[in-house]
Amino acid sequence: MRYTPWACTIAYIMDFTNQVAIVTGGSGSIGRVVVRALLQRGAKVLFCYHAEDAATIETLTDCTDLSENVIAQQTDVRDVTAVNMLASIALSRWNRLDILVNCVGVTSYNLVSSMSVDDWNAALATNLTGCYNTCRSVLRPMMQRRYGRIVNVAALHGIGGVPGQAAYSAATGGVLGLTRALAREVAAWSITVNAVAPGLIDTGFLDTIPAEFLAWSEKIIALRRLGQPEEVAAAVVFLASPLASYITGQTLAVDGGWTMA
Repeated sequence: MRYTPWACTIAYIMDFTNQVAIVTGGSGSIGRVVVRALLQRGAKVLFCYHAEDAATIETLTDCTDLSENVIAQQTDVRDVTAVNMLASIALSRWNRLDILVNCVGVTSYNLVSSMSVDDWNAALATNLTGCYNTCRSVLRPMMQRRYGRIVNVAALHGIGGVPGQAAYSAATGGVLGLTRALAREVAAWSITVNAVAPGLIDTGFLDTIPAEFLAWSEKIIALRRLGQPEEVAAAVVFLASPLASYITGQTLAVDGGWTMA
């Protein structure tokens, strides 16, 4: 294949050699693919997981050939002390921190009329406060180096709302607001903060959506199919790269044309 100068530039800029990334929710359907994509492009990755389950083992197994460049750390993103440890571990091991990708996400189907306050608080604690905790934990080392990429994986719920998922819609809407505000606060240090908002992606999240709503949604997606985790990861990797140096405070919808105006 013959590369044009521009193609060579893109290949070079998408090279993450020597960069260090933290990926939360690294054992999830999307997080796992993000971890692998960054490793394949030369990054050193610390990913966190909530529980030692089959998904975590699968992620570690998938990265066996790149094991010298990956660390797995069990972490509850709601715990500030545990989250702060992530940055400390990355800095201790590799002496730098370039990228944070927040892939943690939990949801369930529950109408507002029957949702308990505990359910509401639990969704916000993990999806929104957890994102705040991790973002805050990486700011000082990024500001010291005057470089950083933060990518928050939210959802289209935060833009349009989904019936039966008010708590998740509110939390991901909050993540989008946090993304924009933080982008303004840290721009002077050449740190960009962006969000990716997946639509209907072929993951376990679909199990929380009623079948009739899922069938209706698939019909109005312009591309007439569900998205794949790899397609979300591609957007994340782009926003985490130097190629996205003039993009900040933005939300990139990866939805097959579901919500286009």
